[in-house]
Amino acid sequence: MPTLSPMFFSASLIDGFIASNTMGKIIVIIQIVSSIVAFAIIFGKMKELNNLIRNGKRFIKNFLSGRDVLDYYLSRKKGPEVTMELMYLRSCERMVKMFDPAIRNTMISSGNGAPSAALSAREVELIRGTCEHVVQEEEIRVESGLGGLACIVTASPMLGLLGTVWGVLDAFATMGEKGSVLLSEIAPSISSALLTTVVGLLVAIPSAISYNILAGKVRQISTDMVGFADELMGRIACEYQGRDA
Repeated sequence: MPTLSPMFFSASLIDGFIASNTMGKIIVIIQIVSSIVAFAIIFGKMKELNNLIRNGKRFIKNFLSGRDVLDYYLSRKKGPEVTMELMYLRSCERMVKMFDPAIRNTMISSGNGAPSAALSAREVELIRGTCEHVVQEEEIRVESGLGGLACIVTASPMLGLLGTVWGVLDAFATMGEKGSVLLSEIAPSISSALLTTVVGLLVAIPSAISYNILAGKVRQISTDMVGFADELMGRIACEYQGRDA
């Protein structure tokens, strides 16, 4: 049974590109450029999300090992601030600024939470607002790039269909001008017209699979951020809410 080698497919694509009309060639070039952009987004985003997940696990481990909610904030060394760690640091900065200057200085100098520090219910809600705002900012940042990848997934096969319809129109126009044409004369035109659809699918299929994988990682990170925000605010309320206002 005869087999089709990769060289056959590549030769067919090249021959189809050469035989295509101007519009078909332009669409194929756009699709090739789109594929380069798509794979750049995929590899860059995959690396970024994997780093975020890994750093998030590291941060949670360090946070849970602290004696109180401020322990990690007061003892941490300077480093990258991303997702959950950024939420935590911004919330702690807002909380510490609400304490009396004497208590705040004691905390910073000793590196421990002050037992006499207390927050009102209103102050806890202000901290919650800061935390939720950071969650929303980080969700937007984590999702950046997926919109462009989704556009490529959607547009590539549609551009391919446009090129195919355009090529078929040209082929039938040629048939109309000649009046009668042999199949051997019109078949190359139809074949080259299908090239844009083939290239569009070759771009869209791996991009769609990668998009779904990336979207799953984004959902995981978003869920972890929301869960940690609830955990953080619950601990702040339990450990520091002590005054009525």
